[in-house]
Amino acid sequence: MKYPLLLLATVLACAMSTATLASYADDRAEIENLSNRYMIAVDSGDMDSVMATWTDDGELVWADGTERGKSAIRKAMAGFSQGRAKSIPEGAKSWPRSRHFILNHVIDVNGNSAKTLAYWFEITNSTPQKDVQLVYFGHYEDELVKQNGHWLFKVRKVYNESLSNRSLFYPGLGEKNPQK
Repeated sequence: MKYPLLLLATVLACAMSTATLASYADDRAEIENLSNRYMIAVDSGDMDSVMATWTDDGELVWADGTERGKSAIRKAMAGFSQGRAKSIPEGAKSWPRSRHFILNHVIDVNGNSAKTLAYWFEITNSTPQKDVQLVYFGHYEDELVKQNGHWLFKVRKVYNESLSNRSLFYPGLGEKNPQK
C-alpha cells in the first residue's frame, strides 16, 4: 500500500509542476506578445492599438515626464501618429521609416501581476545617406497586471540611454554605482 500512494503522490506532483510551467509559459508568451504589439503599433501610428495595451490607470514614465491614465498617455504619445501622415509628401511612392525593437525580456510573474525588464532600440532609414542607422536605445522596466484574463501595462518606465536624461547606472538592471 505504501508504494502505490508514493507513486500517486509523485504523479500528482509532476502534473501540478507541468500545469504551473504551462501557465508560466502562457503568461510569458502573452507578455512578450503585448510588448511586441505595442512596438509595432507605435511604429505604425496606431494609437488605438497602443492604448489597448494599457490599464485605464496606467502610468508612463519617459524622457518627457510622467503621464498618468490612458487619456494623458494618448495625448503625450499623439505625435507618434500625427507626425507620420504629415511627413509624407504628395505623390510619394515610398517613405522612410523608423522601427522599434524589443529584446532580452526578463519576466517575473507572480499571480496576476508581473515585472519585466527588456532592452529596446530604434533604427531608421530616414537619413541623408539613405542608409540604416541606430537612432536610440535603452530599456524598459514594466509592471503589468492581468485583467479579464489578459496582461496589460500598469507602469511602463522607458529609459532612453541615448538622451541627456540617461543615468550613470541603472539599479533595475542590476547595475551598481561604478564610482563606489
